[in-house]
Amino acid sequence: MSFDQIALRVENLSKCFFMYDTPRMRLKQFVFPRLQRAALLKPKTYFREFWALRQVSFDVRRGETVGIVGRNGAGKSTLLQLVCGTLTPTGGAIDTSGFVAALLELGSGFNPEFSGRENVYMNGYLLGLSKTDIDNRFDEIAAFADIGDFIEQPVKTYSSGMSVRLAFAVSVCVDPDILIVDEALAVGDEAFQRKCYARIEKLQSRGGTILFVSHSASTVIELCDRAILLDCGELLFDGIPKKAVSYFQRLMYAPKEKQPLIREEIKSAYIKSEDREDLAQVLDPPTERSTKIQPLSNEDSLDGYDPNIRPKSTYRYVSRGAMIEDVKMVKLDGTQVNILSSGGTYVYSYRVHFKRPAMGVRFGMLIKTVNGYELGGAASAPGFREGIEFVESGSMYEVKFRFQCLLATGTYFANAGVLGMVDELEEFLDRILDVCMFRVIAPVKRTATGIIDFNATPFVRKVCAELTSVKS
Repeated sequence: MSFDQIALRVENLSKCFFMYDTPRMRLKQFVFPRLQRAALLKPKTYFREFWALRQVSFDVRRGETVGIVGRNGAGKSTLLQLVCGTLTPTGGAIDTSGFVAALLELGSGFNPEFSGRENVYMNGYLLGLSKTDIDNRFDEIAAFADIGDFIEQPVKTYSSGMSVRLAFAVSVCVDPDILIVDEALAVGDEAFQRKCYARIEKLQSRGGTILFVSHSASTVIELCDRAILLDCGELLFDGIPKKAVSYFQRLMYAPKEKQPLIREEIKSAYIKSEDREDLAQVLDPPTERSTKIQPLSNEDSLDGYDPNIRPKSTYRYVSRGAMIEDVKMVKLDGTQVNILSSGGTYVYSYRVHFKRPAMGVRFGMLIKTVNGYELGGAASAPGFREGIEFVESGSMYEVKFRFQCLLATGTYFANAGVLGMVDELEEFLDRILDVCMFRVIAPVKRTATGIIDFNATPFVRKVCAELTSVKS
């Protein structure tokens, strides 16, 4: 990748914070080391080091959308603050190209005593805009925030939702080259959330660069070209969003004693050539990529089983006493298939072997697109209270989900999972991501569009005659 294509470069970035047990220790650190050096003594430290980031490096090219995922305390917000310049790195370098706008916290940078209008101008000045620039954009910002007359009221009278609406409006309406967002895409009602996503899509379409933190797997998969997984301040993975999310979920749901081992497995997998090749394909995609769906032959129009259709992205959570086995898709007569006809009825089945007793047990399935977007699924019970009250050790359960395939032509993946109570919390006793891969075929002459076929019936009729010219 040439340097002029890069919007953001992070090289060996590290950030260390000093942790003091008491305020007295902070005072000692401020005074005593100076006195000790003056007395030619080795200075003593009164703090503990906490490395929020260690040797993190990556590039973000122009027009790219990159998501950052990780557990709480992984270093995600610290990374964004360093990129924005609100924190100073302990080591490493950051280079940005273009105009940067950031939304790091609810109403960050707002003075609560100032009105919304005054804060818009103040934030605009901080972003480097002139008064004329802000004047030209103010109506657009006010309309996007949609907080009515509150725009003239002090921000201290705002709800948290109103504050972030105004902050987001300022960030996206100044047309930044790089937009940085920290967990602020899920605020407000559904209409405002859709407005936020639409604005981000507009920014993407004009070639803007976006870097954002989110705990929403579907948001990362849907919006991002790449995803970075951070944990304990280290970069564990950088590549395809679906893989990053799978690694993240596997790490997040693992028992604490298993997490260090899983961290090492993820790092080892990232070093492997296959993940490096994935990243190279994301950063420098082929110049010619066919997106056309090949026409189906008559033989393809029948249900069937193709042994070559096998998933390569399967990930299994750490077992907590249960083991999912024999996952498959079958027709109503029990015949196994992985080629499904759109509109047909099928059964998704698997067995679960319980190696330990379990309580509040329920089972689930989930269907996703190739890029990992979650289309939908089902659970055997709405909650753990309605689940199986007690399951004995050594027992085996057969699970079946009957469903109608309403998907358009394409390739899809399915998960399987079993939930139960662990230390008074509902946890996955076992879960396998992308355990089943299947292809859906549909008639060549179909009127449905999109991913889901709602079986919509078109009805069109002429309601008036053509207008005739009127003589003067």
